[in-house]
Formats: sequence, C-alpha cells, structure tokens
Amino acid sequence: MLKIELLESFIAVAESGNLSKAADKICRTQSTLSLQVKKLEESVGQSLLIRDNKGVTLTESGETLLSYAYKMIQLNSQALDELKECHNREVIRLGVPTDFIKCYLNSCLLEFIREFTCIELVIDTDVSGNLYKRLHQGEFDVIVATHWQLPVNGELLFTRRFKWVAAAGGNAHLRKTIPMGLYPENCPIRAQVFANHRLSMRPINVLLSTPSPQALCMAVENDLVVAPVAEFRINEKMQVLDPLEHGLPPLPVFNESLYLNPDTQTDATKQLIDLIKTNVEHKGYQLDKPILNMVKAS
Repeated sequence: MLKIELLESFIAVAESGNLSKAADKICRTQSTLSLQVKKLEESVGQSLLIRDNKGVTLTESGETLLSYAYKMIQLNSQALDELKECHNREVIRLGVPTDFIKCYLNSCLLEFIREFTCIELVIDTDVSGNLYKRLHQGEFDVIVATHWQLPVNGELLFTRRFKWVAAAGGNAHLRKTIPMGLYPENCPIRAQVFANHRLSMRPINVLLSTPSPQALCMAVENDLVVAPVAEFRINEKMQVLDPLEHGLPPLPVFNESLYLNPDTQTDATKQLIDLIKTNVEHKGYQLDKPILNMVKAS
C-alpha cells in the first residue's frame, strides 16, 4: 500500500531535484527524507531515483509513479474536503403530490440538488390527503399539497383548475352511467367529485383509480373514461365537458400550498422553500395555463 506521507515526500524530491532542498520544503531532515524514499522504493519494488553529484533525477519507474502520486494526493485532498464539509450531513424530507412531481423537479428541485451537495433531499410522492396526515405524523419537513379551501396553516403557491374531459369524438361521456377515471382515495379532487355529486346527476362507475396523470390522460384519449384533468394537461385528443350539460359534479378551484413541520425547520429547509416560491413566481403560474385548440363538447 502506498502511503500518502511517502508520496508527498517523493513529489517534493522530484520537484526539487535535490534531497536537501526537498527536506527544507517539507520541513523534514534530509536523513528522514532519504529513509522515506527508501521505504517507498521497497513498497513498489523499483528504484525511483538516480543520485549523482548534481542531485537526483527520476528513473523510468519514478516518472510513472510521479503521475500516479499527483492523482492520489489530489483524490485524498478531495475526499478529506468533502468529508469535512459533509460530516454533519443534513436530510430534508419533502412530500409532493404525485401528479405534479415532474413539474417541481423540472422547475426547482433538480436545481436544489445540484447546488446543495451536502444535503440529502428525500422526496416522496403521494396524494395530498396522505401528505397532510404524514406531515402531522412527523414524516416530512415540508410538503406541497392541494386543497379546495385556502390554507389555514400553510402558504398559497398558486391555484389549479381542473376540467371534465373526454376523448375528442368519443362516446364514453354519452353513456347512461359515466365511466370515470379518478385519483386515489384521500385525493381532494376525488373527494370533491363525490361530495358534489347529486342524485339528479348521472350515476358514476369508477373504472380507473390511479395517482398517475399520464394514466388518466391515456384512458381519456382512448375513450375509456371521463376524468377531471388539470387545464394544462388538456390536449387536442380531448374534449372539455360542461358539468351542467353532462350531469357531472362541479369542480372547485384547487389551491396548491406549502405546509411545514414547525419542529424541524432549519436554514436549509428555508432555502428550499424560498427556491420553490421563487420558481413559482418566476413562472407566473404557467403550470396552470390551458393548452389551446382543445375541443368543447356539444
């Protein structure tokens, strides 16, 4: 095994070309330095220096070892620096709605990971109802969650509008019993669908329950279900349904908000929160802008 101390001495001798000058450079006696070079030669089983009246020069093996010695010293220094910086590594536990994780990753979370290399960001996704519950159980430091009411103990980020959609030119929305795709239990969007459903409206048959907005959209596009979809996800393969005309429950405006665990806040969590808020402000709530050219059902 090559010891860092021996390599440092070897580099000093190679750069100085003289044992006496090298000894002064690293604050060792010449005899100690000579002994260290000898130990290094014994370790590699090769002669590393050629000594003469003018000083020392490197053998071919010495030249080879010198290039590795520089790299090993550099890696050793980098490892020590990183360990010193990260010996008290902080962990931030963030909860984000499953259907919006990609938006947050693209807008700010990847930026935070890139910038704060000594902080472990643990991201978990779930429906908002579960995120609330888990925050109060101490599982998170920060969550972003959706609710139809204004936040009481949180901070509003932006509003999210959902529309009832069906396949463009499809007939799923014309059936007597509406085939429906919804987010899972404890999702506030699903909760409002059933809370606002009345006996005078057409009956509902839930065919798909998923946290994935991509799965909901694909089921809609393939004329399998009718579903509440965020405005910005609506595309030309879908048609927007008027709730009154088609006997569907009205959908309120939903609020995307930040909620904190007051017992676990640090400077790092505050920086993460500020970054999320800054990115939302910078984007001007464009996450909720509808895609144009969508069809309106007649």
